[in-house]
Amino acid sequence: MADTLLLPVVAAAILDGEGRCLVQRRPVDKEHGGLWEFPGGKVEPGESPEAALAREIAEELQVTIDAPVPLAFASEARGPRHLLLLLYRVERWTGTPRPLAGSILRWCRPAELPGLAMPPADRPLADALIAGSGKNAAHG
Repeated sequence: MADTLLLPVVAAAILDGEGRCLVQRRPVDKEHGGLWEFPGGKVEPGESPEAALAREIAEELQVTIDAPVPLAFASEARGPRHLLLLLYRVERWTGTPRPLAGSILRWCRPAELPGLAMPPADRPLADALIAGSGKNAAHG
């Protein structure tokens, strides 16, 4: 598949002190519009995934993250593009999340994620978060 374009994307499972994670609803005019997803975005050329995650979270939520921990990944073919979605667990962050990208934010327990309509690539990430939800979480 020499013609396949790899599209690396990062996302954060931002956890609060009560073990809830932050999800955002995609704007209706975008691909997968109206579905819930973990905040994040595309990795720019020459950018590390962690730097991209910090930039995207700051741009979308006006939050500063610290020490993201790799949690899971998903791989999905989309025609000539191939999405590689990297999910990080973020327990340390500062600021109050605000929906700067025009989306709606929601805090939910990992066990609630299966009840949310999500893009297919986010499902394995939600499953990984559910499997690891017994860990303590706090933010700063």
